Amino acid sequence: MDFGYSEKVNALREKLVEFMDRYIYPNEVIYKKQIEASGNLHHHTEIVDELKDKAREAGLWNLFLPDKQYGAGLSNLEYAPLAEIMGRCLWASEVFNCAAPDTGNMEILAQFGTAEQKKQWLEPLLKGEIRSAFAMTEPDVASSDATNIQMSIRREGDEYVINGRKWFISGAARARCKITITMGKTDPENPDSHRQQSMVLVPLDTPGLTVKRAIPVFGHPGNEGHCELTYEDVRVPVSNLLGEEGGGFAIAQARLGPGRIHHCMRSVGAAQRALEMMCQRAVQRKPFGKPLSEQGVIQQWIADSRVEIEMLRLLTLQAAWKMDTLGKKAARDDIAMIKIAAPEVHTTVLNRAIQLFGAAGVSDDFPLAEQWVYGRTLHLADGPDEVHKRSLARAEIKRWTQAV
Repeated sequence: MDFGYSEKVNALREKLVEFMDRYIYPNEVIYKKQIEASGNLHHHTEIVDELKDKAREAGLWNLFLPDKQYGAGLSNLEYAPLAEIMGRCLWASEVFNCAAPDTGNMEILAQFGTAEQKKQWLEPLLKGEIRSAFAMTEPDVASSDATNIQMSIRREGDEYVINGRKWFISGAARARCKITITMGKTDPENPDSHRQQSMVLVPLDTPGLTVKRAIPVFGHPGNEGHCELTYEDVRVPVSNLLGEEGGGFAIAQARLGPGRIHHCMRSVGAAQRALEMMCQRAVQRKPFGKPLSEQGVIQQWIADSRVEIEMLRLLTLQAAWKMDTLGKKAARDDIAMIKIAAPEVHTTVLNRAIQLFGAAGVSDDFPLAEQWVYGRTLHLADGPDEVHKRSLARAEIKRWTQAV
C-alpha cells in the first residue's frame, strides 16, 4: 500500500490550503452575519457565490468526481486529502461544489442517469446553480435497515404515484434545492427484499410534495435544513426513474461507499483544526500562573488527539486505496471501520477542545461547538455506529467459523 500523494494531488493541496487561508477562514464571520441579516436561517449566503467563482477560476471545482467527463478525475485516495482540508470549515465544501448530499447525487446521476436526466439535473448541479436532496430515511420505520422503507411508488400508466413521509432530508430547506432523489417501494411483494425499492427523481415543486419543517438538531434548525417531507399522490413521469425498477437498494449502496470516505476525511480535517486551536489556546491562556500547555492533563489531551487523528487518517486512506484497487465489496470492512472510528475521533477531539476553551468553546465565537454537533450527527448519518459494528463483527467472526 502506498498512500503517498502524487505531484498532482500535492499541487491541488497547496492551492486548496492557500484558498482556505485567503478566502474561507477570513470569511467565517461574514458567512454567519449574512445568514443573520437575511432573517432566514436557510439563506444561501452571498459570500458562497462570490467564492464559488474564485474556486472555479482556481481550478478547484468538482474535485470529488472520478469521471473526467464531469469532474477532476481523481481516485478516492487522491480526493481524500482534499476532503480533509475542506472539512476544516463546515461550509467550505459547497464553495468547491463538493458538498453533500449533492456529491452523492451527482455521482449516481452520472452513473445511472439517462441523457435527458443528466441534461436537466446533473448539468446544473455540476455548475453549482442548484442544490439537491436525497430522500431515503422515514419516521415510521427503523431506517437503519433500508429494506424497511415503506414509501409507496406505484405505477399508473406513464406516471409514478408516490405516497409517504421522509425526514431528516438534508438540504431540502434551501431555496436552491430543486430536486430530490427519492427512494420507495415499487415492488413491495418481491421475495427478494433488496429488489423491492426504486429511486425516482422528484422536483421539489411537484404538486403534493410538501416540506413540512426543518427539524431542529440540538435545538437549532441549521443552515442546510434537515427536513420532514410529505408526499401525497405526487405524480412524476416514468422517465424520472433512476436506473431500473428494483435497483434502488443497489444504487443507494453505490452512493454511500465514496460518500463515507468523504465524510470521514472531513472529520479528520475538523479534528485536526480543533487540535491546532487547542494547542494555540493552551500556549496563550495562563490560569493560576502558568500556561495551560504545562498542565499534564492538557498535554495528555493533545497527545491522545494527535495519535487518534493520525490513526483515523491512515485508516481512511487505506479504505480509499482498497476501494480504488480492489473495489467497494473488498473494501466493505474497511469502510465500516472508518465509519465507526471517524465520528468517535471527531467528537472526542472536539470535546477536548471545547473543554480547554471553557465557556468560549460552547459559543458561536469559535467553530468548535458547531463542529461538535456535526460530528455527533455522524454517529447516526449513513447508518448508526451500531449497524457498522454489527456488520464488521459478523465479517470477523465468519472468518473464524470458516477456519474451524
